Amino acid sequence: MIDALPELVNANASLVRRGRWASFTMLLGIGETNWLVAIDQGRITDCHPEDLRVSTCDFAILGTEDAWQKFWQAMPPPMHHDLHALIRAGKIRLEGDIDLLLGNMLYVKILLEQLRGRI
Repeated sequence: MIDALPELVNANASLVRRGRWASFTMLLGIGETNWLVAIDQGRITDCHPEDLRVSTCDFAILGTEDAWQKFWQAMPPPMHHDLHALIRAGKIRLEGDIDLLLGNMLYVKILLEQLRGRI
């Protein structure tokens, strides 16, 4: 499912333009599975599962598999519709360079929403 993210993001010209200043590597934790997603100027250049708990990334967004499944529904239930709501509900947590993440939060939120209704 996450392996479809590069194609979805890189084909979205509006999203790539929004992220033209975004270059970072994020770790996306979905339950016990971690994915490293490398972004360069708004395009996903690499996206692969990472088995190790210690990975080189700028920041991590870690959540339960259930929380992500609900977030990626076509119509997410309350408290699963937005990253901020998931954080507030204690369903996901953020680690690493939070300033970098917050500076690119709108881009990251839209990027992750690309999987809505496709799971």
